[in-house]
Amino acid sequence: MISELAHIHPEAKLGKNVKIDAFAWIDKNVEIGEHTWIGPNATIMEGARIGKNCKIFPGAVVSAIPQDLKFKGEETTAEIGDNTTLRECVTVNRGTASKGKTVIGNNCLLMAYVHVGHDSILHNNIIISNSTNVAGEIEIDDFAVISGDVQIHQFVHIGGHVMISGGSLVRKDVPPYVTVAHEPVSYVGVNSIGLRRRGFSNETIGHIQDIYREIFVKEQNVTQALKNIESEIEQTKERDYILDFVKNSQRGIIRGYNGA
Repeated sequence: MISELAHIHPEAKLGKNVKIDAFAWIDKNVEIGEHTWIGPNATIMEGARIGKNCKIFPGAVVSAIPQDLKFKGEETTAEIGDNTTLRECVTVNRGTASKGKTVIGNNCLLMAYVHVGHDSILHNNIIISNSTNVAGEIEIDDFAVISGDVQIHQFVHIGGHVMISGGSLVRKDVPPYVTVAHEPVSYVGVNSIGLRRRGFSNETIGHIQDIYREIFVKEQNVTQALKNIESEIEQTKERDYILDFVKNSQRGIIRGYNGA
């Protein structure tokens, strides 16, 4: 299961039935969970914590030091959850003193040439398509789908069940359940197709659409929209998630599309 042509540091910890192919390089202070496959020429550097049943394809680099001039060699980690796949040439940098770790959750798929910067937190069931760059200290919530060639600015927060179109430049926070496109990136509707695929009822999707009409369609500022949502729209977990997200946004949320 482990090629004689792989380099494995004697202090690395490998679970049962880990498969490591030729010319893979496994550093010290690395932990790899059972049934995970490390492909040829993959590089797993100091501080990597890789879960069970993962697939790390050729050329991927996990836990290289951050591309951050403030990094002073502190001991940090890059953590990959269970059942996650990193395709060819994906790079995941480890954390800095800011958070101490970079995290990719369970059941995620990062396609070829995706980069994840230091201290970013990617939750579960996330799909990121080819050549997308996730800068440092970004948070992405569950079930987000991000298309190819997307560039995400540092400190951005992306909500759950979001769909971001290819080639987007994401400079502001993207609230949950929406589809975004255009330049500058803007709200273009609720991600109804994705929500139906994940079992959301038509009633719930309509409820979410009512909320976003207040925020993006009616001609009012965000403060007034939130006030109207709290007073006029039934309280649900979806409503509260949206309200909490918008209220706690540090960079401000994307704008509505004006058709220009």
